[in-house]
Amino acid sequence: MTGSSVPSPADDAIARWGKPPAAPVQDAAEVHVWRASLDRTPEEIEAFRHLLSPDELRRAERFVFEVHRHRFIAGRGCLRSILARYLAIAPADVAFDYGPQDKPQLAAGHATGQPLHFNLAHSDALALFAVTGIGAIGVDLEQIRPDCPAEQIARHFFSDNEVDRLGRLPSEERATAFFHCWARKEAFIKAKGVGLSLPLDQFDVTLAPGEPASLTRTAWDPGEAAQWSLRSLDAGPGFAAALAVRGHGYRLRCWQFERTAGGEAAR
Repeated sequence: MTGSSVPSPADDAIARWGKPPAAPVQDAAEVHVWRASLDRTPEEIEAFRHLLSPDELRRAERFVFEVHRHRFIAGRGCLRSILARYLAIAPADVAFDYGPQDKPQLAAGHATGQPLHFNLAHSDALALFAVTGIGAIGVDLEQIRPDCPAEQIARHFFSDNEVDRLGRLPSEERATAFFHCWARKEAFIKAKGVGLSLPLDQFDVTLAPGEPASLTRTAWDPGEAAQWSLRSLDAGPGFAAALAVRGHGYRLRCWQFERTAGGEAAR
């Protein structure tokens, strides 16, 4: 078994991060999520650096601290390596266009019979990459910080309903619930491609521990929530992660991306 599959995205089964196939197939009924570490050896960072375009290298140089620069290089290198598997081209040949919110998408020259949608997220040294042919997709990853003033931040950004539900939870559960709520909201607005121009209090998501991820309200269109599926991802201890897809009934496969020190994608 190369990854996990589930009958419905409403089922929040724990993701099993398996070994990916050498050439993943772009299936119209599947969503693929890849997990990768961004803390790499100097040899791996140098190998990834050679894959990046001039504009990506310029962006990398804007980071003040080396650790952040290297993680950016690793993230873009992983993204290129993953997309290259679907496109059957070299990672350095992957080309991007950028939307109004600086959201990357494949350049028009990569057009195939079915569009390849993708999104990425990172927190600390961990990254997630979501790929599908279904349609709009967003993924988000948040490191859970127990000392975060969760309720105070929620009052500024979340809907009244979410603030009320968060406050009703036992105090020891609120930080985790807050970050799961935030990840679900971020995944949705990333899938929409509108960034924070869409206020977080204009839609509701579930947040209680053990409660399946779901988009329950969209203030601008009462019928839009039903078009989307949300799913929690088990990215690892200390992280909250979520996936948003415009569509239902897909199969989810979760894979661990690795790369050898010599720069070749692990098979």
